Amino acid sequence: MTHILDRLSATIEARKGADPEKSYTASLLEDRGAKALAKVSEETGEFIHAVREESEDRVASEAADVLYHVLVALAARDVPASAVWAELEKREGTSGHEEKAGRSS
Repeated sequence: MTHILDRLSATIEARKGADPEKSYTASLLEDRGAKALAKVSEETGEFIHAVREESEDRVASEAADVLYHVLVALAARDVPASAVWAELEKREGTSGHEEKAGRSS
């Protein structure tokens, strides 16, 4: 069974060749994902507001919007979601402080 984020990522990839007039995802992929990046910023602000002020359902809804738009931005740059999953797996079990200290500047 595949994870919903993997299925969503595959759907986004499939939309790369779609008509931007007919596919919201395809319209976000234009111009190397410029519209997707703007949406990531907008949706992140809405997510933060929801966490601070709104119901758990709204928090989940806004988090889903952020994740979707991040996946579109990754696809626009031809970065597979699996690369993000691999990075998270690499960090698993490592203290966030240690991981951050180990990053090159």
